[in-house]
Amino acid sequence: MTLAVEFRGLNKSFRGVSANRDICLKIKKGSIHAIIGENGAGKSTAMKILYGTYQPDSGDILIDEKVWGGRGKPWASPSDAIHCGIGMVHQHFMLAAPHTVLDNILLGVETSSAVWKWLLPGFRPLDRKSARKKLNQLSAQYGLHVDLDAKVESLSVGVQQRIEILKLLYRDAKILILDEPTAVLTPKETLELFENLKKLCHQGKTVIIITHKLKEVMNLANRVTVFRAGLVVGEREIHETNIEDLACLMVGRKVNIVQEAPPLPVLKGPVLEMKGVSTISHFSGNPSGKAIAKASGGTSSRKLQNIDLSVHGGEIVGISGVEGNGQAELIQAILHPRDHSASGTIRLFGQNIAEMSTEQIKAMGMGVIPDDRLRDGLLLNRPVRENFLLGLQRKVPFNRYGMIAFNQLEEATSLAIKEYDVRPKMTGIRAGALSGGNQQKLVIAREFKYSPKFVIAAQPTRGVDVGAVEFIHKRILKARSEGSGVLLISSELDEILALADRILVMYEGRIIAEFPRGAVTEKELGMKMGGAAQ
Repeated sequence: MTLAVEFRGLNKSFRGVSANRDICLKIKKGSIHAIIGENGAGKSTAMKILYGTYQPDSGDILIDEKVWGGRGKPWASPSDAIHCGIGMVHQHFMLAAPHTVLDNILLGVETSSAVWKWLLPGFRPLDRKSARKKLNQLSAQYGLHVDLDAKVESLSVGVQQRIEILKLLYRDAKILILDEPTAVLTPKETLELFENLKKLCHQGKTVIIITHKLKEVMNLANRVTVFRAGLVVGEREIHETNIEDLACLMVGRKVNIVQEAPPLPVLKGPVLEMKGVSTISHFSGNPSGKAIAKASGGTSSRKLQNIDLSVHGGEIVGISGVEGNGQAELIQAILHPRDHSASGTIRLFGQNIAEMSTEQIKAMGMGVIPDDRLRDGLLLNRPVRENFLLGLQRKVPFNRYGMIAFNQLEEATSLAIKEYDVRPKMTGIRAGALSGGNQQKLVIAREFKYSPKFVIAAQPTRGVDVGAVEFIHKRILKARSEGSGVLLISSELDEILALADRILVMYEGRIIAEFPRGAVTEKELGMKMGGAAQ
């Protein structure tokens, strides 16, 4: 077996907290190797050491069976790793949205024609012709077709990910690391990605994926390594394992992959009622919106079209659909009705909220898990305790005579991160230093602090591990059993099918289908999401 990568006794600590301990693993050349583990288990840290983002405290990494960088001389930066054929696609893409695909790929590896060598480097024009020729060859070879002249901001997330992979191939990467590669992809885009990754391996590339999605691991990878609490706790060939085995290795106990909601109790009155709601979207950087506006010759488009929707107390209503079909506008119409030119009626707990502010609406008893925690849920440069306070700063016991009661805040934050298993259990650490799953648990801990009677849960388990998924599902079901109404918006079909009492399908801003629990299969739901049988 020829190895592309081997870790030997790798160790890494941050401020005395061990992230990786004696990591040993082997990755076969030309394979797809999955790295899985709970949030904070150390898997991303190990891969960032391989990519040169971090330097290890001790241990060796071998690339192509040679000690990397020379013993005791790790990569000084990702640039060193890239020069040695290692590339990484991060969970949050590193692209300049206003610029073309071609310019994004060339950024950092600008070259010019030999005829301009007499000019100073900063004044030499880029050799876009040669770059375009090489990229067209790579696109054809690996099936990664992209319009090189398109602006990145006008492209879907799936195409943007394709650009990130092309960036690595343009830099002649032999080892590709992908962090949560399907976290923001539709089912169709996920299948396309898998086909592309398999082509890369057939061409001799080595692919390492960091992921939480065990079903995808079983469908894609050749071998899997499991991290837990900074240690490697298991390695498996895919044909020798199953989802339940991997989940148990990750968490250290038996895990219910998807929680099943108990039978629907007697419903309470409606907590949310929407009748004939339509909205006009005005565009200021929305890629899909710009495309629609351009096609229609205008600057706005009707994103929600005559929405009739209700959520009762004690009920979970699931919204299923490919992202970009009006789910975000639906949330915004509820949270910011004054700002979104909404027609029709929206009532919360029987009150018309058309002229209310977001603060007034949330104060009625609403919790919101946003679909983008980085944009709408957290202040990444502020400590955990301040992020826990967001939206609660005017509530007792945190507000005393107009001042923040810091002792009470510290105590409440400590209890919350313990109850919700946010790691590390440090209230003063920056929220941006937490892993994605722990950031999500922090948001959920805050939003459930005062037992809201209506919850908008948008992509509640995006980027979190199986143990955290189990915990979040239980918390949503607990809210349901206590009489809260839940609007669940998720691209995870398993999640929708397991939790929702009623399933609504959104397509192009409309609700096109409704199913009671158990009345639709995953395949049928996926077809409806694509607009089948309109």
